[in-house]
Amino acid sequence: MSNKQVPQHEIENQKKYMNIIKEHNNSKKYYYIDTMGCKLNENDSEKLEGMLSYMGYEKTEDVSIANIAVFNTCCIRENAESKVFGKVGSLKRYKNNGLIIAIGGCMPQQEHIVEKIKKSYNFVDILFGTHTLYKFPELLYNALLGKKVNDIIDIEGQIAEGLPIRHNDKHRANITIMYGCNNFCSYCIVPYVRGRERSRKMDDILSEVSILAQNGCREITLLGQNVNSYGNDLEDEKSTFANLLYELNKIEGIEVIKFISPHPKDFTHDVIKAIKDCEKVHKIIHLPLQSGSTNILKAMNRKYTKEQYLKLVKDINNEIPEATFTTDIIVGFPGETDEDFEDTLDVVEKVSFEQVYMFIYSRRIGTVADKMENQIPEDIKAKRFDRLKKLADSIVEKKSKEYIGTVQNILVEGKSKNNEEMLTGRTSTGKIVIFKGYEELIGKRVDILITESHAWYLVGDIQK
Repeated sequence: MSNKQVPQHEIENQKKYMNIIKEHNNSKKYYYIDTMGCKLNENDSEKLEGMLSYMGYEKTEDVSIANIAVFNTCCIRENAESKVFGKVGSLKRYKNNGLIIAIGGCMPQQEHIVEKIKKSYNFVDILFGTHTLYKFPELLYNALLGKKVNDIIDIEGQIAEGLPIRHNDKHRANITIMYGCNNFCSYCIVPYVRGRERSRKMDDILSEVSILAQNGCREITLLGQNVNSYGNDLEDEKSTFANLLYELNKIEGIEVIKFISPHPKDFTHDVIKAIKDCEKVHKIIHLPLQSGSTNILKAMNRKYTKEQYLKLVKDINNEIPEATFTTDIIVGFPGETDEDFEDTLDVVEKVSFEQVYMFIYSRRIGTVADKMENQIPEDIKAKRFDRLKKLADSIVEKKSKEYIGTVQNILVEGKSKNNEEMLTGRTSTGKIVIFKGYEELIGKRVDILITESHAWYLVGDIQK
């Protein structure tokens, strides 16, 4: 498959609509945006914010004064649909004030959702999928003229470059390097709503990051459903994930490089070597396990075994002794036996993860797993979840104590969310650190002596 990009004339066409709306926005106009789901959705919202800001809209957290409300939706999490419809329904009373309501993201890529919105929420003005995000200015223009807009296109989509983006953090930025997924895990809806893998051109990524660095950005997180298969769809043989890490590592100003999410089956030795060689790449690796049972992994269509996963962790640690791991685990997948669950606990103990993101399996219409007959009762799922959480929390607490007395060099990210008198940053292994300091330190690197450990964060003092 060759890389598919939105033609430049179409990008220019969207800029034309942005300029028209901007010219007609004589009075103050506000937008409200509600982002749900993953960091890819957060990055998509930054693009929507960039376009809306260019068109003269200001951001507000008060939807009652908004001229346009955008819901950037997710269909991965449990009860995602009901939450969105509840929020959208509550805004109907503002329609008399001229409020335009838009629903985008993953949910509108599903036919049954589109039909439900048309039937029960026909006051929604704009409906667009993940692949028509770049056409938002045109959709908004038509909505302002009173036209209902339902613009869902084919699942494959194209990559749009050159439209505005608004990064809400001066020092940190998320960079989407590829879209879609080819893996078709049996529990996952992503390939059906985000399409097949499509990689951005390396030059476009490097150019974006270089500009961000010149404007003060110090930390980037590379995003993709499966980042280590980056470049497989490009004709340029040099466009691999490992080479991308090497090139990004050269960019002056960028001090921290992170990435999510890789797939264990595609974690090749050249990527391990790049992580080792590139001093800016964080040595904490998010390596989704999903299950520790080979039988369940096969049912999930994950294409690796328990033994292969553990060998990969060992191979990474042999090359990078300081590497640590976080992971995703699904509890209660159809057919999961007590023995299968014990295998999951066994892997958690052996790897000793820095963080485990745990999810109780929930069915998704359109996936293979939804049609499996051997669904697990909710009470069993809950009991297994509690056992896993207890084990994972005990490991995290133990590992946190090992940081006491060490000096960690960190990039100061900003003020602590829970205490504005404290600053915050992260260790190279991803641990949150809070400490007293001056606001002028934000965006700079400091040495912190760790003095306290808590379950999810560390406390320290600046070393002078």
